[in-house]
This record gives sequence, C-alpha cells and structure tokens, in this order.
Amino acid sequence: MIVREVDTVKLMVLDGQGGGIGATLIKGLRASLGVNLEILALGTNSIATSRMMKAGANRGGSGENAIVRTGQGVDVIIGPVSILMANAMMGELTPKMATAVSSSPAIKILIPLTQESVRIVGISREPLPHLVNQAVNMVEEIVQEMDKHV
Repeated sequence: MIVREVDTVKLMVLDGQGGGIGATLIKGLRASLGVNLEILALGTNSIATSRMMKAGANRGGSGENAIVRTGQGVDVIIGPVSILMANAMMGELTPKMATAVSSSPAIKILIPLTQESVRIVGISREPLPHLVNQAVNMVEEIVQEMDKHV
C-alpha cells in the first residue's frame, strides 16, 4: 500500500476503445464518494480518455507512456480485467501497459468483463451496473481503511 501525506486517495481508472466502462465507473464513484477522491482517467486512446473526463475525472492522459508513468504513483487502479492482458482491447493495451498495471504497487479492482478469449472461474455474469456498484463499494472500503492509516 502506498502511504502519502495527502488526505485524498488517488485513483486511476483505466479503459480503452470507447471508454464506456471507465465513464460508468467514474460516474458511480463521483455519485457515491463525491469530490474527495482524485480520479485520474487513463485511456489507451484519446476517445476513451475524453469520455472519462466528461464523466467527472479530475485529470486525464492517453497512451502507453501516460499509463506506465501514472500507474506507479496511484493508490488504486480500477478497470476491466483486460487491463492486465497484453494486446487486449483489440491490441490497444500494449504489453508494456499490462506490465505496468500488474507490477504497480496500487490496489487493483478489476471488473470481470472482457472481449478476450478468457473465462474466469467462480464469476457469475452480472450486468455492468451491478459490477460498478460492487467496485464502488470496494473503493469506499479502501478509502475508509486508508483514512484510518493517515
């Protein structure tokens, strides 16, 4: 866990293609946690980043270098499970991006949605709104736990 001297949790939402999952996550986080959460929108492309920015992120960045650099300085990374898979999202997620996310010291919250040929055992198929609610609840728990340690 990353310990910083600031009183807000820094969260990175990572998405690609059209940014719809990331935008939905950001809207849910803002509705539940308000503005006391720094949300960084990182997209594999500028369209995804733009959509997440419109959803309420504080700042955004696009592309491999932005993802690699930003992933090392956040408390939580959230996105679809494919953010850990090299060449996912029709090739938008590069091996370097996947490595950066998986090796980041940040807590990872992964939404079990993927268009890749991967099946995860023990996961029931839930609609995106239910998954977003579960992810938001996890972030709330993490924020509360981090607040205890600051």
